[in-house]
Amino acid sequence: MVITMIGKALKLMRNSKKLNQTEIAKLINTKQNTLSRYETETTDINFETIEKIANICDYTIYFKNNITGETFTLKELDRKDI
Repeated sequence: MVITMIGKALKLMRNSKKLNQTEIAKLINTKQNTLSRYETETTDINFETIEKIANICDYTIYFKNNITGETFTLKELDRKDI
C-alpha cells in the first residue's frame, strides 16, 4: 500500500526546486510517467527513491521520537551503533 500523502510531499519538493517531472525522473533514472504515478500515489515508491528526490530538492528526512523528542537524519543513523 502507498504511504498516504507521500505523493503530495514529492510534488511539493519538486516544485520548490522548480523542476518538472521529466527533469527529476532523469536525475533518479526513471521515466516521467513513473514519477507521475508516485506523485498521484497510484504506484508504490521505495524509501531509497524518496531519499534521492529529497536530496535533489535540498530536503532532509528527519525521524523523531515523539516520546523523547530525539531526532536524527539518515546520515546520523549510519553513524549510530545499531
